[in-house]
Amino acid sequence: MEQYINEVIRPKIQGDGGEITFDSQDGDTVTVIMQGECSKCLILDRCIAWIESQIENDLGEKVTIHAIRKKPFFWDT
Repeated sequence: MEQYINEVIRPKIQGDGGEITFDSQDGDTVTVIMQGECSKCLILDRCIAWIESQIENDLGEKVTIHAIRKKPFFWDT
């Protein structure tokens, strides 16, 4: 799953100014960290649904993506 996210999904997300990092997988729940433009995107839920469908289509696995938004450290100041 990590390899798929890094090699297939990540370049597509980066094309829109975002960043996705695989964090962990527990059964059918995959946790990813969303950064860049994704950290403030208002339609992140649509993107997550798209990622889930891509995984199901390409890998044949039904997973639930749990996305953690990670804003840049300088947004805290």
